[in-house]
Amino acid sequence: MSRSQRLLDLIQTMRRYRRPVSGRVLAEETGISIRTLYRDIATLQAQGADIEGEPGLGYVLRPGFMLPPLMFTEEEIEALVLGSRWVSKQPDNRLSTAARDALNKIAAVLPDDLRDNVDASTLLVGPRENHTTEGVDLASVRKAIRSERKLDITYRDLNGSESSRLIWPFALGFFDKVRVIIAWCELRQDFRHFRTDRLSRLAVTDIRYPKRRQILLKEWRDKQGIAQPD
Repeated sequence: MSRSQRLLDLIQTMRRYRRPVSGRVLAEETGISIRTLYRDIATLQAQGADIEGEPGLGYVLRPGFMLPPLMFTEEEIEALVLGSRWVSKQPDNRLSTAARDALNKIAAVLPDDLRDNVDASTLLVGPRENHTTEGVDLASVRKAIRSERKLDITYRDLNGSESSRLIWPFALGFFDKVRVIIAWCELRQDFRHFRTDRLSRLAVTDIRYPKRRQILLKEWRDKQGIAQPD
């Protein structure tokens, strides 16, 4: 295992712990000696990692530290390229542009051999078929989710009947043919899924909904029987 890969593994292991973990546990999980662990922690601290602790007390990595992009493996680069290419074909113009820009920024700081892997990636995304016409600006939906603001919408159901709703959006699902807002509906007093192509009107209000979006997402997952991500 290369030294760079070893440091990456150590960072990834430490991110799983929110409280101090002993050096011996970290050494066992990463498959290195305790002496090598101490040297690697010192190296990461010198690179700017906010690692607190000392031998005998344990170590904890504070959030915010990112390793340089050159630490990406070939498969990680392929995943980034494939994901960016898929997002760039979505009807959310601002998000698709952001995906292309992000990939260009990553490629700009990669070593030459890894940059060639980005340009020559053979993982392709096929053309989107049967495009649905979005009734709203998806960027507004994403902004409402980030700021935890209620949405005032007019929604058309499968039978064509329209109704006004005040909803708490906390997630946006992207599917091949449709986009779906996942929200708490004040009218139904329950979680509901709203296809964006059936929205004839959408307004972001200044009203903040009373729960954090992470809590709503967890409650929705629990109700749907969806396992929480690791």
